[in-house]
Amino acid sequence: MKQNDIKIIGLTGGIATGKSTVSNMLKECRYIVIDADEIARVVVEKNKPAYNDILNLFGKDILNDTCEIDRAKLGQIIFNDENLRDKLNDIVHPRIYEKIKEEIKTYKNQGENIIFIDIPLLIEIKEKLSKEDIVFDEIWLVYLDKKNQVKRLIQRNNYLEKEANIRINSQMDIEEKIKYCDRIIDNSKDIKNTKKQLIKELKNI
Repeated sequence: MKQNDIKIIGLTGGIATGKSTVSNMLKECRYIVIDADEIARVVVEKNKPAYNDILNLFGKDILNDTCEIDRAKLGQIIFNDENLRDKLNDIVHPRIYEKIKEEIKTYKNQGENIIFIDIPLLIEIKEKLSKEDIVFDEIWLVYLDKKNQVKRLIQRNNYLEKEANIRINSQMDIEEKIKYCDRIIDNSKDIKNTKKQLIKELKNI
């Protein structure tokens, strides 16, 4: 296996488990976090190659009033169609990987020795990432049981329970993800408790 010149830690979770909260805590602690979701938004901006490829696949109905891709409209389509979801990933993921590699190289050249990479579907695409020479020294999971995932997703996005379950079930079960992770941050209690766990794990690295 390829060895990293710097320590690369993958941060993952499930939808509504609180991964973004932990990511923000890491930034507050002055750790470098490469956010795959932020990169995904950039690579599909208007008139970029991925934008044009997505329009060719889904048509202009997925655009908003300013001709940007409406993530909510696109989400409604792909969460109900695994085939289209895979096609979208084939368009977007390679561009995300390239940008991640560019950012790793930049931070390495700046003398950083630890980088977190925040990727929601890290476990699901780990093999693809390794083929792109993105290899993780550790994987950290932000955990929340499925019952509370559903509850928080309904509260956060105003979904019906059925809609929330469709989105959660489109990802690997959170209990299954535990098997692939080196450290677990349990986000089932309050933010103070979550941060306490995170600080403890940071001291261990």
